[in-house]
Parts: sequence; structure tokens; C-alpha cells
Amino acid sequence: MWIASQTAVPTDSSSPSEGRSHLSRSTVILMSTPQRNTQPPSESPADDQHRTGTVTDRLVEANAHYSEQFTDPGMDARPVLNVAVVACMDARIDLHEVLGLELGDCHTIRNAGGVVTDDIIRSLTISQRALGTRTVVLIHHTGCGMLSLTEDFRHELELEVGQRPSWAVEAFQDLDQDVRQSMQRVRTSPFLLHTDDVRGFVFDVKTGLLREIDPEIAPEP
Repeated sequence: MWIASQTAVPTDSSSPSEGRSHLSRSTVILMSTPQRNTQPPSESPADDQHRTGTVTDRLVEANAHYSEQFTDPGMDARPVLNVAVVACMDARIDLHEVLGLELGDCHTIRNAGGVVTDDIIRSLTISQRALGTRTVVLIHHTGCGMLSLTEDFRHELELEVGQRPSWAVEAFQDLDQDVRQSMQRVRTSPFLLHTDDVRGFVFDVKTGLLREIDPEIAPEP
């Protein structure tokens, strides 16, 4: 549910999908995030303590219940809004709730930090060239674990396992600047067809606000 907004309704609404595919140029967006009831209504904490099996077993059991009520929505694999969202894998962020999205609206591509790596470019390339997306939304967030890591993490792994990882940690200390770097990586990729509608944001995990990041660093007064 929308709580408050400083957004404006997009003026270009030549089609339903295009009209919904562009976030407005507002600097912040506020969404409510309902508290999830983590305990099934039919169970008490005492019942939960006597449950057996692994977390994966519980997920598979939940899927069995889900499938009993499932009906094929008849959707195409192409996202309705022609948008791909790149975000951090942080468990506190429900992207569909944050952005007011519904099933089938978008591609969501997540990794540690929401940084644009070669594999993110791979996914975006397939998303655009094979499945028709045109808009890219990049989302970092406050309190990210990548703010407390450094590239020394790779060295520590090498000492522990005897092999240096081939991948970079992609840690960062400045959220805004890393969003700018991610936007630049998308906009300069030769593999992507559509790089004109790329926007970046920082999500505040305490307030639910999205703050848009200017791709250019403002000059100091």
C-alpha cells in the first residue's frame, strides 16, 4: 500500500506496459512494508519446536501446500513492464512490495551488494535481447554488508582454502558512488541494446524510502 509519495504520474502512456515501466523522477518513494507473520496460524511455538527436518524440508513442505492452490496464470516469460531490477540479495528487501510490483511484471536479478558484475551483464543481456526488457533499475541499500568488507576477503579465503577466488569481492564504502559505478557499467556495456533508461537508487531499510542517485557527482560549491 502506498503511504506517501512525491511522484508524478508518467506523462507518456502510449501503452499500458510503457506507462508502468518508468519510475518517476521523484527523489524518494515511500511504501509500507507489512510485518510478515512468520508463525503459521494453525501452529503454536510449541508445535514448531517439535518439527523435524531441515530448513529445506520445510520449504519443500510449504511448496506442497502452495501447489494445492496453484493455478497456471498463463503468463508469457516476457516481463509485463519490460523492466529488469538489479538489487542486493539482502533478506530484508521484498522488491515486489518496495516497488509495487506484481507477479510477471519484471525480471529481478540479485547478488551480494546489487553490484553490476559480468554475470549481471550476462543476465541483463539475455533479459533485453531474448525477453524484451528495455528499462534497468539498480538498487543498493543502507546497512549493506558489503560496506564492511574489503578485497582482503579474497586473500583470507586463499589462506584458508589454498586457492584464490577468480571473482572480485566488489566491496564498497560509498553507497552513492557505487550506484553511479553500476549505472556506468550498464550504460557502457556493448552487449546491451537499451542503455538510455537506466536509473539507480538507495533503499533505506529503516524507513522504506528509495532515494534516487544522480549519475553525475554534483560539483562542490
